[in-house]
Formats: sequence, structure tokens, C-alpha cells
Amino acid sequence: MADTEQKDWQAETGDKGTAAGTAADEDTTATNDSTSAASATGSADSTDSTDSTDDETYGVPMDQVEAVLNATADKAALTPQMQRMMARQAENTKRVEETIKGTKSNPRWFVPLFCTLMIIGLIWAVCYYITSNYPIPGIGAWNLLIAFVIIMVGFIMTMWWR
Repeated sequence: MADTEQKDWQAETGDKGTAAGTAADEDTTATNDSTSAASATGSADSTDSTDSTDDETYGVPMDQVEAVLNATADKAALTPQMQRMMARQAENTKRVEETIKGTKSNPRWFVPLFCTLMIIGLIWAVCYYITSNYPIPGIGAWNLLIAFVIIMVGFIMTMWWR
């Protein structure tokens, strides 16, 4: 397999010359050295230095990312990557709001009706099994069919529930 060199996106955003690439490499090395030195000392403020080095590692402070996600940031002061992220977030928010507006809801009586139908069908079948003559005397096992139909109407209504 041929050796491939990984590109440094921070170096590409700066000057295209080799001096910018070397300066970025030196900055990364200095940051890594200071991070390892801070962790080696074990000082009480190591968590604070870790948080600040995380921001330096990614190149963007977290408060700026939160401002972009909340759409409170100044678009002119953002990097192109952050502007694209902000545009995507606004597009996603708009799409979700349109989807919510487009949904229809059922009337308030719909859910209680299909629940009641399923319960009545169940009670009808249980009543027939216990008495073997009621709820409608004289029709025999057709009571089970009636119970099954009532239960199925309730279940079919659940498919239309939004």
C-alpha cells in the first residue's frame, strides 16, 4: 500500500505555503507538550486546563458552538464550517416545524371510543363463555361472532389513530 499523507485542514485554511504547514505542526507539538506537562504535574486546575486545551484542539470554543446551535451567533464572525452548520440547523428546524404543522389529530372522542369497543367485545365474549346463553339468548355461538366483530372494529380504529 502506498504511503498517503493525511491533510491538516487547519493548515489548508491558512496560507497555502509550506511555512504555514510547519507553523501549524509546531503549534500542535507545543500544545501537545503543554497538555502532557499539565497532566504530569497533577495540579488542582488540571480540569480547567483540559477544558481549554479541548477548545484549542478543535479550534472552536464550545460557547461559540452553542451560540451557532441556538442561532444567536453573528454570522459574519463565523468560519465557513460554522456558517454551514448554522444553515443546516436552521434548515432542520424549519423542516421539523413544517412536519409538525402538517400533522392532523383525531377528535377527542376517538381513542375512548375504540378502547370502549374493544372492552365491550371482551366483556361480551366473557359473558357468553360464563353463561353460555347470554348476552343474546337463543342465538348460541353467534354471540362469539358478535364479540369478535366488536373487538375487530376497535382494532381497525386503532389503525386510523394519529
